[in-house]
Order: sequence, then C-alpha cells, then structure tokens
Amino acid sequence: MKKKTDTDNMDRRNFMALAGAGAAGLMMPGALHGREQLANKHPNIIVILADDLGYGDVCCYGRPEVSTPNISSLAKRGIKFTDGYVTAPLCSPSRAGLLTGRYQQRFGHEYNAGGAARAHREGLGLPTSETTLAEVLKTAGYTTGMVGKWHLGSQAQFLPTNRGFDSYFGFLHGENSYVEPPLRPDTHTVIRTAGERRRLELEKRGPHHQIYRNTATVQEATYLPDAFTREALSFIDQNADNPFFLYLAHNAPHTPLQATDKYYNRFPQIKDKKKRIYSAMVSAIDDSVGAVLQKLKDLDIEENTIVFFLSDNGCANYTQACYNDPLNAGKILPFEGGLRVPFMVQWPGHFPAGKVIEAPVSSLDIFATAVGLAGVKLDRAIDGVNLVPFLTGKTDTQPHDALFWRSGPNKGVRKEKWKYINLNDKRTLLFDLKTDIGEHTDLSKEKSQVVKELEQALAEWESQLVAPLWPSRRILKISLKPYGLGDETYDFPI
Repeated sequence: MKKKTDTDNMDRRNFMALAGAGAAGLMMPGALHGREQLANKHPNIIVILADDLGYGDVCCYGRPEVSTPNISSLAKRGIKFTDGYVTAPLCSPSRAGLLTGRYQQRFGHEYNAGGAARAHREGLGLPTSETTLAEVLKTAGYTTGMVGKWHLGSQAQFLPTNRGFDSYFGFLHGENSYVEPPLRPDTHTVIRTAGERRRLELEKRGPHHQIYRNTATVQEATYLPDAFTREALSFIDQNADNPFFLYLAHNAPHTPLQATDKYYNRFPQIKDKKKRIYSAMVSAIDDSVGAVLQKLKDLDIEENTIVFFLSDNGCANYTQACYNDPLNAGKILPFEGGLRVPFMVQWPGHFPAGKVIEAPVSSLDIFATAVGLAGVKLDRAIDGVNLVPFLTGKTDTQPHDALFWRSGPNKGVRKEKWKYINLNDKRTLLFDLKTDIGEHTDLSKEKSQVVKELEQALAEWESQLVAPLWPSRRILKISLKPYGLGDETYDFPI
C-alpha cells in the first residue's frame, strides 16, 4: 500500500483553491461579498455529463447516421477537444475525478462504488476527506444544483446535498429504469433476461433505485432524460439572477436500453432494434442540451454562462449498439475507446467559436477551470489545469505534460503522441496516436526507450497514490481478440 502524502492528509476544510495554471486576468483579489456583486463578475457554470456515450456517437465526432445538432452546436459556437480524456473507463471513478479535480486513485476511489445494495450496506462512496467542486463554488457565492445520476455513495454522508449541492434531483446508483415499471405502452426496451422482464413489467423501482428530490423519495412517471431536463431548466430559471453551478448528469445512453416513441420514431431507417433504441437515447440527450442552451438565450445569460459537455467514459460496446469509431475498444478497457470521449465547451463572447484543440485535456481540468473563473484560491494541489489561457490563445503550450490511468492491474500513460498500456503486469503495449488513433499497431519492441521513459513516469505517479479503499465488485476476463491485439485474455476489475 502506498503511503499518503502530506497533501492527501490536509484538512478538507482548508481545500479551497487553484493549483496549476491560473486564469490570468480572471482571478479576483480578496473575497467578494454579496451575490449582486458576484453576478457581474463570475460566470454561471454548467457541466452536462452523458453516461457511456461513445466518441463517435456525436455527429461532430463522426457518427454518420444520427444527428446531434445541439451537442454539435457546442463545437460550432465554442471549442471542440479532439483528445479529451476522463480519468477512468468506469462510471464511478471517473465521476470522482471530475468532481474533485484530483486523480481518484490519490484517495482510493479506484473501482465502481457498487452494486447498489453493497454500496449502501458497506458505505462505499466518494471519501468525505475530499472536497467537491460544488463545495468550493459555494464559498464563492454560487448556488449549486445537481440533476441526474450520482453514483458516488448512498449513505447519508455521501449524498449530494451533503457534498456541496444546495438541491438534488435524481438517483444514487449506477443504473435505473428510464420509466417507472410497469412499462408504458410507448416505451421500447431491450430485455436481456426473463427476470429483467418481470421486474420491468410488474414491479416499481426497487429500494436502491428510487428517484430523490434532495433526500426524499418521489414518484417520477416521465422518461428520465426528459425529467432531468425539466429539473435542470427549473433550476436555471430559479437562479438566473445569481451565479450558479449546475451539474446535469444524464444516465443515458447507459443500459437498460429504453426509449419512448418520441425519440424512437425519429430513426425508422435503423433496422437493428438495439441500435435504434440507443440512437433514440442519444437523441434525447441532444434535445436536453438544446433545451438548456435555449433557456440560457431566453434568459439573456448565455454570455455569462460557460457550458461543458462530455461523457463519463467511452461507449459500452458490449451492447453492440454504440458507435466508437475510429477508436478501439470501449468502456472498462484502458484503450482510447474507453478513455477518450466527446468533450466540448462554449462561452460566447469569451472563448472563440469553432476552435479545435488537439492537445490532450482531461475531465480534471473542468474543476480547475471553474475554480479559476470563480476566483477561488486553493491551498491543496489538484491535478487539473485551468484551461482558460489555452482556450483564449494566451498560451500555446500543452496543458499537460502527461496523463495517467490505473484500474487495479491495468495502467497507462499518455505523453505527447505516445500511449503506453500495461495489462496485468504481463503485457505492455505502445501506440503512436498521431498515426494510429485506433491503437492497432504495438510499437513497444521497436521503441523500447520510449517504453522505459513512460514506465518511469508512470512509476513516479503511482508512488503518490494509495491502495483502493474497497475491492472491485467483480473481475471480468476479456479477450483482446475482438480488438485485433491478440488472443490473450486479461483480468479487468470493475
């Protein structure tokens, strides 16, 4: 077990601030008092997170048969990152990194906090030693709200309203039925087992899959993407006159694959039912993004609101419904298909429109950027970088020297064009992402010196980490044969 550093042991109450590159010209000296003052100085911040959305599932990243005009408008009116990464190819660890701005392995959140009953019984969740982006922004006078999938703990100390959010609407665990069982007649769904059919047709949402408003359970008959959109718009309406932070974490297009007629009927040309339902779910997310953007225009706060959009990890290609081209593999695996996601940001009047950034960036950077824009100074080091100087062209250097990943016995590092992966301490792979974005050609034998340098960088990073706080829920044995990388099978803990 790696020892904790002094930084890790700092009192979370003192964690209020910006490490890494600062937002030159946007940092406010001293404390500001009163929301009327803040409203004119700090932008609203919205983070829209999709769930298991593939890199190619968005038309501006390559999906040929599904139109996502609203999501793509973020790239047209803002900035598109071609090399945008998350910190894990799994839902819960990825979200832990996003909301703390720190590699989640620094505080032991290495595996999914689930299943639902286990997480509640054993107290799995984002450690209370960590400070969330919502908590930091509250110190700057922001009203904070979350809508959607939490997946960072279900016991009282982990609930969103105890982790910095003034309001919450959504569910706490990794997946949920999109409609309250029994299924509505206008719902199309893919049933995998007889037991699943019985649960969906006969039962209400179980005790660990309730919908919550703050800490009280509520009945929700609306298709969840639409319900989450409704709640997000209401939050914006209620807080338009004050600086606010909204974290809209959709569960679509995560399984179960379910869609209503409204979205399903948009894709008669798709004959495969699974792909048609999946495409409908993506379309529902696109409508949600469009509704949020339109609300900002209607309230005349668009130019005072920065909007991020990304996915928590790559698509779950085991569904055989998503589109992750040109990347290889998908969710769970440490290849580009599991870690590189659609990632965009817009801030009209402040960030250039239509700009494409090819330098690697991370979901960790959202924390640092938001905190910088809020003018808060942090006294604990974080791993994210404030992207403002890079987005505005004040600097042309790369935000990160290297990005790192670890999930149990599988680890990796990206440095410039090189991507190194170690599987189970049995096999190493090296890819040149500039010429081989699909990670098809292993260059580890030809480029042994590069491998050595990346292994040293990875070892230095790992020396700063701690052991996982809980064991993985299960270990999946996955063959690399479908990905053209040999017939070997490796262990992937989740």
